[in-house]
Amino acid sequence: MSFFEEKNPEMDRYLEMHASSEPEVLRKLRRETYHKTTQPHMISGYQQGRLLTIVSQMIRPENILEIGTFTGYATLCLTAGLTKNGKITTLDVNEDLAYLPKKYFAESEYSSQIDFKLQDAKQFLRETDEIFDLIFIDADKENYADYFRLIKPRTKSGSVVMFDNVLWYGKVLEESPKQKSTIAIKELNDLIGKDDDFENLILPLRDGVNLLRRK
Repeated sequence: MSFFEEKNPEMDRYLEMHASSEPEVLRKLRRETYHKTTQPHMISGYQQGRLLTIVSQMIRPENILEIGTFTGYATLCLTAGLTKNGKITTLDVNEDLAYLPKKYFAESEYSSQIDFKLQDAKQFLRETDEIFDLIFIDADKENYADYFRLIKPRTKSGSVVMFDNVLWYGKVLEESPKQKSTIAIKELNDLIGKDDDFENLILPLRDGVNLLRRK
């Protein structure tokens, strides 16, 4: 649950009621995530999932990168806009939970276009020469600034990047934060805001999404 949902759950329910319906495969995955994982709040929310789907469908990416698979909910939302020959590479390091996204990826109509890798994201970014049209990052917050530096060479004009949890339950307002994750997220937001190669906007959706477009 996000900082904003805690403040106004009635508004959150209203927003969900007036958004496009959730596909059945995502509904099943969300339900199983809450039944079988110890931190189900890590799943991309229903509203955020709709955002990912709409952005992907608008830009029609050929190559998507996701850092932080968890149970695969956001992955499946992002696949909705893939071109016919497009693919999504999704990275995670949690081997114990890998069975769950694999199960739902196999059920998806986009199964052949999903490349699920159990690999450290920084290692992948240092080794790959791929260029991505769309990147979504929802992983270990302490590495957010490093991820931004590493993904920049992997983007082109028009590439869209999204970082999740960039308001961090309102902790980004702390002037002298002690938590490493808070410090890292504040650093990320500062880096993005000062980078003239991107235009961006922080959306106050759930826990905040920093939406970037490469100029």
